[in-house]
Amino acid sequence: MKAIAPLTAIALLIASPVFAQSTAEKTGVNSALGISPTTADFVKEAAMSDMLEIESSKLAEQHGPADIKKFADQMVADHTKTSTELKGLITSGTVKAPLPTALDSKAQDKLDDLKRAKADDFADDYTDMQVNAHKDAVSLFERYAKGGDNAKLKAWAGKTLPTLKHHLEMAHALDKKH
Repeated sequence: MKAIAPLTAIALLIASPVFAQSTAEKTGVNSALGISPTTADFVKEAAMSDMLEIESSKLAEQHGPADIKKFADQMVADHTKTSTELKGLITSGTVKAPLPTALDSKAQDKLDDLKRAKADDFADDYTDMQVNAHKDAVSLFERYAKGGDNAKLKAWAGKTLPTLKHHLEMAHALDKKH
């Protein structure tokens, strides 16, 4: 029994960097330190971001004023395009990582909060969500474009980054109006 404990400790030490990377990305530690996410973390976070952008923007198309609806239309179009491109990289075998197919609980909670927003608060809540989501996306894509370990995915992240930065600028402008 005593021999098993050291082996377990060694196994945990070897495995802990794998767990730490996902936890660090999930908690924002990697972002704060400017550390590139793993390919699996990048794919998960990019896909989750796209799904939340699309779903929240579909709500905004229904419930927002004209300027919000116009922005939301562009978010649905642009994030559908990036979702399709990311899926293509994975299905082609260029990128080997699992692709989430549904929102995780954190993203679902954000969407549910937006669904529950009062009509008078919807535009403010949506624009706040967009600013925060795009800040996170810009950070994620910048870090992967600089230090990612899959060359094609790294190039795609770099190519996508200007659009995300433009979205962030547009979200800030809307946020000032609402």
